Amino acid sequence: MPARSGLLKTSILALAGLSAAGAATAQGTRACGPRADVLARLEGRFGETRQSVGLAANQSMLEVYASEDTGTWTILMTTPAGVTCLMASGQAWQPWQVAKVPEGDPA
Repeated sequence: MPARSGLLKTSILALAGLSAAGAATAQGTRACGPRADVLARLEGRFGETRQSVGLAANQSMLEVYASEDTGTWTILMTTPAGVTCLMASGQAWQPWQVAKVPEGDPA
């Protein structure tokens, strides 16, 4: 499975190099690209879908994408300008399942 994680990083890095060289430079050494291109790659090639989303203090959007089928996951940060950067990726994704307490149960 580690090869899959490395492949994901390589694919995103290649995408950033081909489609947003200026954005990648502006973001430092992070792999960045246009949001639509990054999402198409994650969804099409790796089967990852958005699992959660949040707003950072700098008004950037943080998202977690994952696939239960492949076990891969990716954390993305998108700036208000629409530039999406890969923050982290890996394998062995497990969805968090919260146990619900039945109504009326004193526990």
